[in-house]
Amino acid sequence: MAIAALTLLLPVSTALTTAHADPAKWGDWPQWGDQGDGTYDNPVLPSDYSDIDCIRVNDDYFAISSTFQYSPGVVILHSKDMVNWSILGHVVTDLNEISPEMDWTKMNRNGKGIWAGSIRYHDNKFWVYFGTPDEGYFMSTATDPAGPWEPLHQVLKSPGWDDCCSFQDDDGQGYLVGTNTSGGYKVHLWKLTPDGRDIVPESDQVIHQSSGSEANKLYKIDGTYYHFFSEKKPEGRAIMMERSSTIFGPYTDSKQLSHADKEFMEPNQGGLVQTVKGDWYFYTHHGTGAWEGRCDSLLPVTWINGWPIIGQPDQNAIGHFVWSGKMPVDNTPIVTPQTDDEFNETSLPPQWEWNYQPRADKWSLTENPGWLRLHAFKPLQDDNLLKAGNTLTQRCFRTSSNEVVIKLDLSGMADGQKAGLCHYAGTQSALGVSQDGSTRTLEFRDNGKNTPGPEITGTNLWIKSTWQSDGLSQYSYSLDGNSYTNFGDPYQLSWGHYRGDRIGIYSFNNKSDDGYIDVDFFHYTYAGPKKS
Repeated sequence: MAIAALTLLLPVSTALTTAHADPAKWGDWPQWGDQGDGTYDNPVLPSDYSDIDCIRVNDDYFAISSTFQYSPGVVILHSKDMVNWSILGHVVTDLNEISPEMDWTKMNRNGKGIWAGSIRYHDNKFWVYFGTPDEGYFMSTATDPAGPWEPLHQVLKSPGWDDCCSFQDDDGQGYLVGTNTSGGYKVHLWKLTPDGRDIVPESDQVIHQSSGSEANKLYKIDGTYYHFFSEKKPEGRAIMMERSSTIFGPYTDSKQLSHADKEFMEPNQGGLVQTVKGDWYFYTHHGTGAWEGRCDSLLPVTWINGWPIIGQPDQNAIGHFVWSGKMPVDNTPIVTPQTDDEFNETSLPPQWEWNYQPRADKWSLTENPGWLRLHAFKPLQDDNLLKAGNTLTQRCFRTSSNEVVIKLDLSGMADGQKAGLCHYAGTQSALGVSQDGSTRTLEFRDNGKNTPGPEITGTNLWIKSTWQSDGLSQYSYSLDGNSYTNFGDPYQLSWGHYRGDRIGIYSFNNKSDDGYIDVDFFHYTYAGPKKS
C-alpha cells in the first residue's frame, strides 16, 4: 500500500468475531485461513513466512518475507484479502550482490543473510528495503512486483543493523528508519536522497531506544507520524507505538498496542493495513518459532484514542491475540501458496528457493525436458547436507495432514553420489540413495547417523514424507509408485537458525563432481483451504 493510501480514510474499528472453536494449544488448529463463510481462522498462513510486512495498492495486497541464506531472496506474496495468499516472486536473484559468503563456494551465512525489511509503493514503483546483519542495508525497485527488480543497491555498508523501513512523506521526501543492534538497539532515522538509493549521513538522528527495540515501521495517519516497533518486556516481546507531530520527533507520546501473548508465540512484527472499505488490520508473524517457523496471522485493529489497538482490547486498551476474524474482503476465491511442480517449464516456479546461491551449471530444466536434472558435485564438507550446494527447498506447512512425494530417475548416478528427499532446520534427516561403485542402496540419514537399507536395482524410485500437526514425519519409498514401505525412524521436524523446517531435494558426491539425478515431479498436498 502506498503511504498515501493510509491517509485516504479516517481510522475506524474493525468488527471482531469468533467463528469457530479455538484450538486447545498452539499448533493444533483443525482449520486455518479462509473458512468460506465470511470468516477466517488464524494462522492464515501456517508456514515460515517470517519478518513479514504488508501493504495495499488499490485493491491488491502485497507482502514480503525474509529469506536468510536462501536464493532467490526476499519472497513476495500477493493477496486480494490478506487471508488467501499466493507466491508472486522474489526481489533478489543473485545473493552474491550481497556477499560472496552466500554463494555455493562459501555457504557461510546460515541463519543470517536477508532479514526483515519493508515494501512500499509510490512514484508508480514498488520499493523494498531490507537488512543483513553482517553487511548492512540494501534496496531495490520494480514497476511490477513480480519482477524484474532492479539490481540491488547498498544503502548502508556496516554490520549490526536490522529491521529497516522506508517512508515517503506528503512532500515527496523519503526517510529510512532502522535499529542498530550493536549500538544498544538505538533506532535511527535518516533522510533519503531524492532517488531513494542512499541515506543522507548528516541527517542521522536517534529517535528511540528501549530493550530490544526493532521491527520498525513508519506511518503518517491523519497528519500524525507514528513509529511502530516491538520491544522486550517482562511479559515477552510486545508491540509498541509512539507518535509525534513531526517526523524526527520528539516521540514523547507512546502506547503498548498488544500483549506479548507467549502462549500464542508472541505475534509482534508486521504491517498495519487499511482496506478499501476503511477497516484496519495488522498482518503479523509470530515471533517465537516452532518447527513450522514464524507463521502468519491477521489481527483486527480497533482505534482507541488515536491508537491502533491490535487484536481484542482489554480494559486497559491493550490488545490480545484472537483466533478468528471477519474476512477483510467479501467473496474472494480461496487461494493457497503454490507447492507442486511437474518440472515442465524452463524456469522454476516461485515456491522454490535454493539453500544458498546455486551453482548455475549444475542444474537444468532443459537437458531432459519435463524433468529437473541435479548434477552432483563435492560438498564443502564431506557428507554434510548443509554444506552441499544446490539443495532445492520449499517451506513446510503445519496442518493436520501433509504428504510430499518425489519421483527420481537414478540412471545417471555415479560412484560416491548421494541423492534424495530431506528435511532440515535445527536438525536434519533424509531418505535417499547412496552409490558405492556400481551398487546403489537406500540410506536413511538422521543428524549424522546413516542407516543403510536394501539395494536398489531399478532406475526409478519414489520417496515420500508424511507428517501431521505434531510435525512427526515418516519417510517411505516405492519401486513402482503405488506400494510404499516405511524406512527409518519417525523424525521430529525442528526449528533452528531462526527458521522452521524445510523440505528439499539434494544431490551431492563425496568423491568427485560426477553423476546426476532426474526428478520427474514434486507433489505436496496438505490439509486446509484448497485452491478454487
